[in-house]
Amino acid sequence: MTEATAAGMSYVDAVAATTAPGRAYETRRETIEGVGYTVFANAPRSLREVFGRARSYEDRTFLVYEDERWSFGDVMARVDALAAVLTGHFGVRKGDRVAVAMRNYPEWIVSFAAATSVGAISVSMNAWWTEEELDYALGDCGATVLIADEERCERAAAPADRRGIRILGVRLPASAPGPIDRWEDLVRPGPPMPDVDVGPDDDATILYTSGTTGHPKGAVSTHRAVLQALMGFGCRAAVDSMRTGTPPVTDPAGLPVFILVVPLFHVTGCVPVMLSCFASGLKLVIMHRWDPERALELIERERVTNFVGVPTQSWDLLECPRFAEFDTSSLKSVGGGGAPAPPELVRRVATNFAKARPGIGYGMTETNAYGPQNGGEDYLARPTSAGRATPILEIDVRDADGAPVAAGKQGEIWFKGPNLIRGYWDNPEATAETLVNGWLRSGDLGFMDDDGFVYVVDRAKDMILRAGENVYCAEVEAVLYEHPAVYEAAVFGVPHERLGEDVAAAVVPKAGQAVTAEALREHVGKHLAPFKVPSQILLMPEPLPRNAAGKFLKTELRARVVGGA
Repeated sequence: MTEATAAGMSYVDAVAATTAPGRAYETRRETIEGVGYTVFANAPRSLREVFGRARSYEDRTFLVYEDERWSFGDVMARVDALAAVLTGHFGVRKGDRVAVAMRNYPEWIVSFAAATSVGAISVSMNAWWTEEELDYALGDCGATVLIADEERCERAAAPADRRGIRILGVRLPASAPGPIDRWEDLVRPGPPMPDVDVGPDDDATILYTSGTTGHPKGAVSTHRAVLQALMGFGCRAAVDSMRTGTPPVTDPAGLPVFILVVPLFHVTGCVPVMLSCFASGLKLVIMHRWDPERALELIERERVTNFVGVPTQSWDLLECPRFAEFDTSSLKSVGGGGAPAPPELVRRVATNFAKARPGIGYGMTETNAYGPQNGGEDYLARPTSAGRATPILEIDVRDADGAPVAAGKQGEIWFKGPNLIRGYWDNPEATAETLVNGWLRSGDLGFMDDDGFVYVVDRAKDMILRAGENVYCAEVEAVLYEHPAVYEAAVFGVPHERLGEDVAAAVVPKAGQAVTAEALREHVGKHLAPFKVPSQILLMPEPLPRNAAGKFLKTELRARVVGGA
């Protein structure tokens, strides 16, 4: 059956046709580390191979950043040069960690590609982290070198010096002080890519996720895991095209154009957005910082087709006072993930854009962002669902004993697939708690209906999801307890129309000590990134309410904050 005659094909039939023998997304069974998985048979061997293939797109525009335009040839010349600098000047060897801490600059992408091409592990540092948080992660991963922009260089200079970590500075001013190597002095196109054998089971990335015990955990993915997820996103696009009878695009001028509105240090920005564009020869428009009006300008100017962000950003576009002044007719998909989208947002996306259809994905750092996806007519029919399982991903909903439950019954959502992390860096306890016999415990509560659509209803973990950022309550509570005037502290999420959730806290001061909410916010801000600082702090004269087991009644505290008590 050809794509032209496939319109109206069911999802199951489209998946079977797309993954059949001889097709680009052919699947097969394979045993990895003693566990059987369904895998994409034609996946590249490593990210090095993916980037090597990108050389064939040499003259195409790859990155657009402000007034800069970088072709694939420009990018790959710098990838080769940086790879030579890493191995030669910095002495980076296979398995070493190369940390990257900067805003969304083209150099972030070059750094990622260069590090993984020579077998090093690219460590993505949260650009919002404080000096204290950067210090912890640099020590935890044992980085050999840090590649950072001006702001992150300033924050990381002291920790890097203490730990003997060398810094390569990106876009530094002429007067930048300190013993920092400058990008423009070292990364000069010309040297060839160093010859390093990189295999599918070699570690490729470490992405830090907030930890329930107060410190972030380094989620480690192999090249295989990243590439299986990357192919998964391409496969889903092919399935959707087959279902709608849309023929594949062969003219480069008609290829999708993505806009990067989420951080590259997030798995969504890195894998489904950046790497998808790198692998498929697509243009990627990079924003300096999120601003809905500027995003609309860029969508019109660059004829952007795909907008992948968190739901708050879709809201921001629609609520922009100048929304109607911009031509958004090029958009074909508006969606993303990181948080559930309100059904009203799904409806507004479907009705306010000329051609764009709403979409959402349910992935995690631990799944390389790959998971159930929902879009188009399916999403309009089931706007509260995260979507259905995909070809290489198995999904179970299990009870507290780990036994699968029937359709419609609530339990914890478990994932299994070759796209999962291999574990947490130097943290066997957390790895054993999360990964069980090849399955990953998501920590999310939900159910599946009879048609396989997944619904996320709550989180088992004590976590706040603020505009796509995970905020673990224990981490913020630990910092609050470090304040000398705090006797008790409980942190919890409160509803927020734009952010989904915001961070709130209830605090009981020590007897005889006075403290203000502003002083507590300032204290937290010295230790944690701004998005983790409670926007609302309820100061209470009496002990916090607890249940029979001694745990704080956060539901009651949340109600008091929301109700203004």
